[in-house]
Amino acid sequence: MLTDLSATELTARLAAREVSAAEVMAAVLDRIEAVNPKINAIVSLRPRDDLMAEARAADATPRRGWLHGVPFAVKDLTETKGLRTTHGSPIFANHVPEADDLLAARLRASGAIFIGKTNTPEWGLGSHSFNPVFGATVNPYDPTRAAGGSSGGAAAALAARLVPVADGSDMMGSLRNPAAFCNVYGFRPSYGRVPHDAQGDTFLHTLSTAGPMARTVEDLARLLEVIAGPNPETPFCLPAQTFADRLERPVKGLRIGWLSDWGGAYAMEPGVLETCEGALEVLERLGAVVEPLAPPFPAERLWDAWVRLRAMLNGNSMRSLYDDAAKRAVLKPEAVWEIEQGLGLSAQAAYAASVARSEWYAAAHRLFTRFDALALPAAQVWPFPADWRWPEDIAGRRMDTYHRWMEVVIPASLIGLPALCVPAGFGEAGLPMGMQLIGPHGADAAILALGQTYHRATDWPARRPPPL
Repeated sequence: MLTDLSATELTARLAAREVSAAEVMAAVLDRIEAVNPKINAIVSLRPRDDLMAEARAADATPRRGWLHGVPFAVKDLTETKGLRTTHGSPIFANHVPEADDLLAARLRASGAIFIGKTNTPEWGLGSHSFNPVFGATVNPYDPTRAAGGSSGGAAAALAARLVPVADGSDMMGSLRNPAAFCNVYGFRPSYGRVPHDAQGDTFLHTLSTAGPMARTVEDLARLLEVIAGPNPETPFCLPAQTFADRLERPVKGLRIGWLSDWGGAYAMEPGVLETCEGALEVLERLGAVVEPLAPPFPAERLWDAWVRLRAMLNGNSMRSLYDDAAKRAVLKPEAVWEIEQGLGLSAQAAYAASVARSEWYAAAHRLFTRFDALALPAAQVWPFPADWRWPEDIAGRRMDTYHRWMEVVIPASLIGLPALCVPAGFGEAGLPMGMQLIGPHGADAAILALGQTYHRATDWPARRPPPL
């Protein structure tokens, strides 16, 4: 089936005119019609007649880029011209942007046909993709379970073969956690690889980034080439590079530091560590050297720095919503908590958080003189019941905030390191888990190459598709 093909295979067939964009569009829309009502991954789906007309037009025009004629659903946090963008919020339930964000513009320039959006939690807060506008996205492997978030709609759509490739965004594991929950790949690139739009603060807001999601590593690399590259209006941008032509690298002799549960600091449900250790054994059989590591930095200092800096950014960027009493009344409680934490933050506390962040960056650099990559689980829990807001305890340990259960993702996020979530396998209940492979800043190509070798040895997305 066309919907089973990777984006790389699909685009090659489109380029060779072995298949038409109209045929691809019809297959994708048929699949969405049959499957999406079960998982609610695609929202704001455009009319079929309009999409078929755009696909026929793509067939009649010269190729614009790698995504020419490919159906694409953009995450609902990204502004898309003429296509409803809600941010999962009732405040923006009917918002239709007049212009594309930079990410959407780059996707369109490559020839993508926007079919709709992928679901997300309200304002992207929390790793469970439910909101009052569209409801919850559920897991294709078990519709009673969550798909993760905030790129849960994208991960579920990929796993269910509703789209061939997808965009995600990641502040606190927002594309790594759902990739783990849905048995697909998610890549958080080095900070600066995929630039933000030139609006609001662009100097301090260095915790989040967009990135690619896919069922193969080669698709990740090719989509990254589409969305990456400098934005001259924003700072800290990395130069444009190619990635798909640098995936073939030997693994033998590479040193991987296994950080496990950070010396017990990160609570883990039973089976998570063992599943990830099984994935590491694959890399060992391929010639890598895996070495268990003691915690390289105090976990509580990382957490304190993270919570303060995140609250500073959220509290100020969302303050206009909070200051409007009518809008504040419909904000999710987690958003109100973030804003109030940020508004009560002193400059001294923010500075101390930045110092801790700086010291962790230096410590991580020293680690990477000994190791080529670091490994951590991509989630601390298995996909949890979809009717929960968030896991309130892990293995008997109480979570003190709505996002503490995702703490394992912050070592990479806090200092902008490239982190690839690879499918690690399945637990006793038949639910997926993922593992992070983390590299030094700028080593995106090397981490993708490591993931490519692992993918060829495992290919969990093709070996074990969801039983829909």
